[in-house]
Amino acid sequence: MNTTELFLVAMLIVFTVPYLVWRLGRTDYWAPLVVVQIIAGILLGPGVLGAALPGYYQTIFTPAVITALNGVAWWAVMLFVWIAGIELDLTQAWKYRRESGITAGLALCVPLLLGSAAAVAMLATSGWIGPKAMTWQFVLGVGMSCAVTALPILILLMEKLDILRQPVGQRILRYASLDDIAIWGVLALILMEWERVGRQLAFIVVYAALSLALRWVMQRVPERDRWYLGLIWLAACGLGADWCGLHFMVGAFLAGASLDSHWFDQKQMDLLRHHVLLVVMPVFFLSTGLRTNWEVGGAAVFIVAAWLLVASVAGKLIGVHIAGRVLKWQPGEASLIGWLLQTKALIMIIFANVLLDKQIITSETFTALLLMAVASTMLTTPVVTPMLARLKGVLARAS
Repeated sequence: MNTTELFLVAMLIVFTVPYLVWRLGRTDYWAPLVVVQIIAGILLGPGVLGAALPGYYQTIFTPAVITALNGVAWWAVMLFVWIAGIELDLTQAWKYRRESGITAGLALCVPLLLGSAAAVAMLATSGWIGPKAMTWQFVLGVGMSCAVTALPILILLMEKLDILRQPVGQRILRYASLDDIAIWGVLALILMEWERVGRQLAFIVVYAALSLALRWVMQRVPERDRWYLGLIWLAACGLGADWCGLHFMVGAFLAGASLDSHWFDQKQMDLLRHHVLLVVMPVFFLSTGLRTNWEVGGAAVFIVAAWLLVASVAGKLIGVHIAGRVLKWQPGEASLIGWLLQTKALIMIIFANVLLDKQIITSETFTALLLMAVASTMLTTPVVTPMLARLKGVLARAS
């Protein structure tokens, strides 16, 4: 078979296997389709399918096919992160800045500290820290991976639970939005390369100047032109950020964050997010799975993943409960919010992909982080659903 045919066989696998598992297995309650797609990507990777059927795996996933899949995956994830940046609205967070600052700060810092402690312990054995990482980069990167909340996945989950437009849903969005800013800020700090600092400063200056110019133009053109200009801006920011060493995903987020969501029709934006998830993000999940590695030993990877999961879940819950005590929330309110903020999936996987690209973590650490992200996301719906039934009064509280 030629490369085109092998690519289409890979695409057939990408879309068929997760859909059949999700639909026939009726997994939606504990594993939405997006989670099933991530798990399928892991299973189709070299550590599972590649180990079980090496000949079959090497026949389909040739270097040329993997290169083609990676190209689709890069653009898919750039679009997804760009949309997340556009939808970032800090107006309400500023309006309720005391509550939002306390809650978001504790929900981020406590799991960051526990995750960083776990990372320090991981340094005691080889195989986890990347060849180009300084110790602080590895520790901070793993710690932040434990603290991440995936804002886009959180939106999808709250839509499914029918609480997105309710007061409690809007409150949670405020907390997650602030954490989202911190996540990308920390990633930019980790990726700062002192030998390329001149390039990075030049990028920031040019980005700031062009952002102001673009904002002026965007307010004076029809909406149909804004979509085209936004995509041109996305490609330019991705190129500039990658050129200076900050990674194209940081550029994608900056491209979105510099635009205002009210410049775009909300229904069209929701549809675009849905279509990106439906049409191209499954390719990203597969390409992510192809990067997993179990060479340090499957048991060791699972043990580290469980360790990181405990740090992540416990840290988030402890942080939100402390905030609840400070802000005098109702009983049960902190648990509900803490569990909803557990959703990691996409953003943490994107974050970990960047760390792997820059060789700050190894593929074994990446695999452990991936397993942790999937597990924390799968826990959310089964835990939160019965809570919502018990805490109807909390849903009506606006702040």
